[in-house]
Amino acid sequence: MTFLHPGSLRAQLTLWYVGVLSAILFLLSCCISAVMFFELRKQLDDHAIEELETVEGFLRFHPDGTLFLESTDHDHVIPATAQERFIEVLSPEGAVLFRNEILGSRSLGGSPMPGEGQQTYSERSVRLADGTRVRLVSRNHKVQGHPTIIRLGFNQQVLWHHFLRVAAGLFVGLPLALALAGLCGHYLARRALAPMAAMARRVQEINAEQLNTRLEILNPQDEVGRLAAAFNETLARLERSFERMRQFTSDAAHELRTPLTVIRSVGEVGLQKQADGQYYREVISSILEASDRLGRLVDGLLAMARADAGQIQIERTPQDALRLVRDAAAVLEVLAEEKSQSLSVEGVDGLRITADPSILRQVVLNLLDNAIKFAPEGGRVWLRVLQADGGTVAIEVEDDGPGVPVEHQDKVFNRFYRADRGRARETGGAGLGLAIAKWGAEA
Repeated sequence: MTFLHPGSLRAQLTLWYVGVLSAILFLLSCCISAVMFFELRKQLDDHAIEELETVEGFLRFHPDGTLFLESTDHDHVIPATAQERFIEVLSPEGAVLFRNEILGSRSLGGSPMPGEGQQTYSERSVRLADGTRVRLVSRNHKVQGHPTIIRLGFNQQVLWHHFLRVAAGLFVGLPLALALAGLCGHYLARRALAPMAAMARRVQEINAEQLNTRLEILNPQDEVGRLAAAFNETLARLERSFERMRQFTSDAAHELRTPLTVIRSVGEVGLQKQADGQYYREVISSILEASDRLGRLVDGLLAMARADAGQIQIERTPQDALRLVRDAAAVLEVLAEEKSQSLSVEGVDGLRITADPSILRQVVLNLLDNAIKFAPEGGRVWLRVLQADGGTVAIEVEDDGPGVPVEHQDKVFNRFYRADRGRARETGGAGLGLAIAKWGAEA
């Protein structure tokens, strides 16, 4: 059963609940028992004081100097209850002047204690020689002008009998109360965790093909509702990730198929046709061009895969921003010259940045290559390094080409996205350059 399984959260909650409740009930029972005991003892002390005051009026001295307890005094009869108590009268020096028959030869409290009964009644618990537990009350009193210490004791057996009976009732009822509390706690835990159990069953049914499934949120304000909302957000992120992965895989397969098809087609046609060396040189040139495009695509895919997997180590070092930009521009000056374009590098010397030089260089190369591709023949491309607000450095790439249409501006950094697919085919782009540049800038 789940209730008995130690790993079950329901069982753990029930055990914690019962454990805490048992500790609370045990402390409460101890407190109640202690309060009850002291209250009973106080009542016993009050009753003992009343009877001691009664006994004081019935004590008399014989002419021979012995003390006795009269049974009547001015038509008043000593109560039978008082006669049934332990009574002892001592002189201030501790000599025994009187002991009633019930007490016999036993000492009631021994020698007088310092200050016993002088200002008020003295109360304490003592044991007789036979082990009887007695609650003792004493008071100084003059009997016929003789100072004495009168002691009256109650057998505490009745007190302990009542106390133990009530305490036994409390502690016997405690296991029954805990058993009932455990059942109720298990039921409450079961009801409280039922939505989580249903949620767990629902999550187990979700697979890669059902990532659009969402958990039902009964109450968005409670903990279970917030947990379900967190699961739904996670599922949404997974769904978007899987969708991007599917799209990436589909686009990658499509992009890889094109140069491979070109290589295969050109090769097959070249093998079937008898021609001169010039023809075969053109065939080989076409194959090499397609292979170069395939190589660039594979390099881009590997770069994006490594970036997604977090396998690219970023080593930030202080760099001269303008020098790094000039080095990147020098690599692509040939491409700009082929299109008769003017490539200008502008900026402020001495601006320092902390970045990974290889990644930042690739970012600048990708942006600059994109600008050269889409700028017109004889156009201009600007590369600037500026001092921005807050002590930061801005790197800008600008060209006088047609620009990116508004409807494409929020998508051009997506992988394999091309605003003009026909023109991208002509320039050999695969739609990864700006995606890599965005990742590098963010990294």
